[in-house]
Amino acid sequence: MPLYAGLEMGGTKTIVVLGEPGAIRERIEFATSTPEETLGRAASEVGRWHRDGRIAGLGVASFGPVRLARTAPDYGTILDTPKPGWRGTQVVGILRAGFPGPIALDTDVNAAAMAEHEMGAGRGCASLIYLTIGTGVGGGVLVRGDPMHGVMHPEIGHMRLRRAVGDRFEGACRYHGACVEGLISGSAIEARFGCVPAEVPWGDPRWHPIASDLAELLANLLLAFSPERIIVGGGVAMRQPQLLAAAIDQIPERLAGYLGATTRADLAHRIVAPALGNDAGPNGSLCLAKRASR
Repeated sequence: MPLYAGLEMGGTKTIVVLGEPGAIRERIEFATSTPEETLGRAASEVGRWHRDGRIAGLGVASFGPVRLARTAPDYGTILDTPKPGWRGTQVVGILRAGFPGPIALDTDVNAAAMAEHEMGAGRGCASLIYLTIGTGVGGGVLVRGDPMHGVMHPEIGHMRLRRAVGDRFEGACRYHGACVEGLISGSAIEARFGCVPAEVPWGDPRWHPIASDLAELLANLLLAFSPERIIVGGGVAMRQPQLLAAAIDQIPERLAGYLGATTRADLAHRIVAPALGNDAGPNGSLCLAKRASR
């Protein structure tokens, strides 16, 4: 059976894996630093496996925004990212120097959505959204198992929301201020609290507008895409499960019965945590690699 190499490149951490979807055999993790250092190390590991004749394809699940259209002259290039030093980085071009075989590229959230669809909380769903709330906020959309692409990929983290009543926080996004990412990402919550979110207990009232913002986002996603499932992962969501529960509590009032079956129980079945946990992204990169090798 062929093995595949996968690269999940997040804003904070990079993971390089060898294996098959659902069966990771080797894993290397390191900080996402400069493009040269990060991609150089990833290319070195992939090149080692390639020289051993062990891989049939490479899947790259990257933070964005990134150019995914293969016909574009800047295909595989990081675009206007807030991560310093990464704008204009030719991800695919650098990795191809160490691996001449088939390469598939998508966003980290689209890849995670693919993994959850194939072997996790999205099995059996014709449509789903994978939402990650961590250092930033991103969303991947799958329809019939395929990631949704347009001129670009969805940028759910930069949508604007109706704000919680009385919330005066200006937002932390360098581009849009009080967009989704500027309100509920880990860095935004840290700016709100003046400390890391883990230091603030759930009962603190400062969590209330964040739960309200998340509820507003989830209600908008239900209305815009009508997904069978929304899977909410990322460091903030995984470390503070009460946040998702509190947001779900508020959605029925926002929808006001418009979509039919939207009771608290209905929504708790439809909006869930990832079954694969932190392995959704790495497994998603292997799903991309498997597709690339066909």
